[in-house]
Amino acid sequence: MKHPFCKHWLVGLTISVTMSLPLMAAAETSRAYVPMGMADSVDVIDLESRQVTASITGTVNTHGSALTPEGRYLVAGSLSAHEGQEPVSRPEGVTEDEHAAHHGGGTAAVSEESNTGLLYVVDTATNAVARKLEVPGPVHHVLVTSDGRYAVSTHPMGGGISIVDLDTGTLVKSVATGPAPNFIVETGDGQSLLVSNSGNGTISEVDIEHWFVKRNLRVGGGPEHMVLAPNNERLYVNNGASGQVLVVELSSGAVAATYEVGDEPHGVDLSDDGQILYATSKGSNRIVRIELASGARHSVTLAPAPYHLAVSPHNGQLLVTSRSESKLWVLDPESLDIIDEIPLKGIGHQISLESH
Repeated sequence: MKHPFCKHWLVGLTISVTMSLPLMAAAETSRAYVPMGMADSVDVIDLESRQVTASITGTVNTHGSALTPEGRYLVAGSLSAHEGQEPVSRPEGVTEDEHAAHHGGGTAAVSEESNTGLLYVVDTATNAVARKLEVPGPVHHVLVTSDGRYAVSTHPMGGGISIVDLDTGTLVKSVATGPAPNFIVETGDGQSLLVSNSGNGTISEVDIEHWFVKRNLRVGGGPEHMVLAPNNERLYVNNGASGQVLVVELSSGAVAATYEVGDEPHGVDLSDDGQILYATSKGSNRIVRIELASGARHSVTLAPAPYHLAVSPHNGQLLVTSRSESKLWVLDPESLDIIDEIPLKGIGHQISLESH
């Protein structure tokens, strides 16, 4: 198999990053990075002013994104095939997510030679693409491990994940997890990744040290986005098939509870203390707030098509994109009232937030 990376992309990166560190340390802003999908850019939002302050260009159909722990780089993944490969045409009325999941629903993996994807490594001090790294297939969602070493991508057309070493730019391994892998989270001890496979209703637990699937959890339906409780005991998973959020006990691997959300649930996140669950329903035009201790539930209409969701570390406010319009809502975490609407350049996908 050919080596997919070019060393010249790495030249000068360390120098440029080192020079940018004092500038980054001096900055006290809190930012959100939102891939714009087919608009071929990533919007940068200042969470204090609630304004788009920059647009990262030079990307193609970015959907997944993740920041390295110190915020030095943003890793964004392209959901399009590259190297001259024409993606399968998407029927009218079918979203790009649904189309990618459909064509990843089989058991046969797509070869690296015939279907190449890209990760863009962006210097967040300059908002410039510093490296382009090839991976085996179009990328849906992205995670950077807590030690900052690896970028992990889900490949819905290939039935697994890929692991890239960010220090060297090399592909470490591809791991088969199941049909239409969707989302990734990391356990708090840094020992495992959890990957939702929407094509067969499972969640794969992947060993980070040796990169193999050590356990498959059968949850049923179509598991997609996930968030892990701070104590690492419970995993909250939206189920696209049932319109629910599933609560998975990781010790037993069993579904312990379910929460009704609405048609086409998508985004899911927790408050910083892990006590409040938030979820969006694209199909029902709703956002739901659930107090986990009491089960108290509050939901409001949010239209059209609330999509990706993230809780801001800046003030706990909710950031929600629309699947139908180029905007991001800022919501009050208690009342779910709209505080602001931020115009975007495209449809906003996986939101990455600075933690400082």
